[in-house]
Amino acid sequence: MGAALLTTREGLEASLIVGIVLAYLAKTGNRRHFNTIWLGTAAAVVVSAITGAVLFFTVGALEGRAEQIFEGVAMLSAVAVLTWMIFWMRKQAVNIKRELEARLEGAIAAGSAIGLASVVFFAVLREGWETALFLFAISESSSPLVTTIGAVVGLAIAISLGVALYMGSRRLNLRQFFTVTGTLLIVFAAGLLAHGIHEFQEAGLLPLTIENVWDTNWIVSEESTLGEFMKTLFGYNGNPSLLEVVAWVAYVALAISFFLRPLVSWRRRPAPAGA
Repeated sequence: MGAALLTTREGLEASLIVGIVLAYLAKTGNRRHFNTIWLGTAAAVVVSAITGAVLFFTVGALEGRAEQIFEGVAMLSAVAVLTWMIFWMRKQAVNIKRELEARLEGAIAAGSAIGLASVVFFAVLREGWETALFLFAISESSSPLVTTIGAVVGLAIAISLGVALYMGSRRLNLRQFFTVTGTLLIVFAAGLLAHGIHEFQEAGLLPLTIENVWDTNWIVSEESTLGEFMKTLFGYNGNPSLLEVVAWVAYVALAISFFLRPLVSWRRRPAPAGA
């Protein structure tokens, strides 16, 4: 579920970018550049896949305390990138189409194939690198098979939605979509934060304080199917430390309050006089 949610969100963002670029080229009579756009997209996917493979094989060679530290750093890095991505997309969604079209217009005017390809290459590459980092972080709390299946399902959904939106056969309230998925991803990121803190505590880099605030493994074991699902989706820990609990609650409270604040203020903004 966590992998599917992430790849659906990241994949749809990439699909929307490619769709905006193709739609602009079609509208301006520049369909001859479609192959260049697809080459840029393919190159970004390949580089992202190589980056993901390097990340997974690198950590596979580590053992003991070094592995715990590496995993902790990767999870906290994923939280930072995920948080930035959620708020960046929330802020830039309105202007992203205008910015992409301006860059395309400049590249076409300059007759630069590299410039055209780079428009989608760097945008898709950013999504690909984020996805690789997130999937690595997820795989530490779930089995590789489950993570892979979730990622493939999410990508299939994202690509299907992207094609449907481009063809005009489906309408999607993107503001609502990014609000809902952003809220879910905040809860997911809180789980990664707590898990990263747990890794640092095991490595002796952070104090344990109160080692086990509670123990609910007798109700829902972390090793059970439900426990694995809850662990992957929002960082369930049957016997968390006090620092893990405080970090999880504080992150969710702060992130959601800031994330939803623009939406709430926008809805409540009074209409201008005479409107």
